[in-house]
Amino acid sequence: MSAASYRDRLRTAHDAIDLVEDGDTIVVPIAVGEPPALLDALSERRRDLRDVTVLQMLPLREPGYLDPETVEHVRHSSPFLGPTTRGGAHAGWIDYTPAHFSEIPEMFRRGQLRSDVVFAQASQMDEHGYFSLGLAPDYTMAALTQARAIVLEVNPHVPFCFGDCHVHISQVTAVVEHDAPLFELPPATIGPVEEAIGGYVSERIPDGATLQIGIGAIPDAVVQQLSDKRDLGVHTEMFGDGILSLLEAGVVNNRRKELHRGKMFATFALGSERLYRFLDRNPVIEMHPVDVTNDPFLAGRNDRLHSINGALQIDLIGQCGSESLGHQPYSGTGGQVDFVRAANRSRDGRSFIVLPSTARGGTISRIAPTLTPGTHTTTGKNDVSSVVTEFGVAELRGRTARQRATALIGIAHPDFRDELTEAAQRMHLA
Repeated sequence: MSAASYRDRLRTAHDAIDLVEDGDTIVVPIAVGEPPALLDALSERRRDLRDVTVLQMLPLREPGYLDPETVEHVRHSSPFLGPTTRGGAHAGWIDYTPAHFSEIPEMFRRGQLRSDVVFAQASQMDEHGYFSLGLAPDYTMAALTQARAIVLEVNPHVPFCFGDCHVHISQVTAVVEHDAPLFELPPATIGPVEEAIGGYVSERIPDGATLQIGIGAIPDAVVQQLSDKRDLGVHTEMFGDGILSLLEAGVVNNRRKELHRGKMFATFALGSERLYRFLDRNPVIEMHPVDVTNDPFLAGRNDRLHSINGALQIDLIGQCGSESLGHQPYSGTGGQVDFVRAANRSRDGRSFIVLPSTARGGTISRIAPTLTPGTHTTTGKNDVSSVVTEFGVAELRGRTARQRATALIGIAHPDFRDELTEAAQRMHLA
């Protein structure tokens, strides 16, 4: 029965675009969950459509519809920008929607975000008629419940994951088959600054901690320095190769987690082909929607939750700008606030905001008297706990404004400490 239903729904990517109507919003999963054949077909046929929006966080590829000359046909919108969308957002032909990652599914359910059609990359169907969206169930599982049409791009390289990430053939409008290697994320380059920051963080992570750790050189530097830890657990947003290396080394075993003991939870995966193979039918890792993984109440039920997130700038009372350069959006809120608040709720939990002390070749201090005018404040001063640069750790939680300024100046680059101290004095913070 499932096989017959599958055959009945099988279409080419070109023909599947017929399911899109003028004025529709097409929802696409984050990162490697994106379906390249469908997005290429949409790009080829974009001039046949009008007023269509593609809503996707962090596209990895650059499909042809990302074109300022054809935005009246297909326009991109996202709660999180990356290299392929940042320039268009600055120029005004790509839309940016501020949101906490954990709250996006409910925004679909409430109709605050539209979902008319879902395009998603999926595993092959199992014998029970189920596909897995395990590479990125994120907000997509909620979008599915609101969509008029669901189109799955079935790729044999996509792992069949466990968790709340399954779609039955009876829910699917069309199936497109596409056999192509998955996008692989190259390893980050770790320099002495990242290594120093990673060292300060790793030495403060206790045995038995549960980790939320993200993407980039600093998180990778933390991971590389955790080899002497024991009984770590994982409850995170992104599952990457760094976490896999800790699991293979026996550092991560999830034995001391209070919530979902023995298992790792994540909402999307991004890394190497080896990582994707590891995910396939592996009971130790479950992929769940982001309103499960990133919910501060749920994640905070793990004792000793330690979260690690990056920032672009922080001011002397602890306001954290992680997503814009002045008024121009650079990335997005993502899950930073979700996990900072989760760590604050967790018994013996701790959140780390990590950043190099300078930018632009050492000419600008990332620790500033005040955030650059127009900067989007990501994590507020009341939530920030530990701030880490290559010069040390500033503990802010429970500190007065004056104590915070002193601590942050102490981990600024030495070349900027005098002028920061003078600014603090003018602001009556020193």
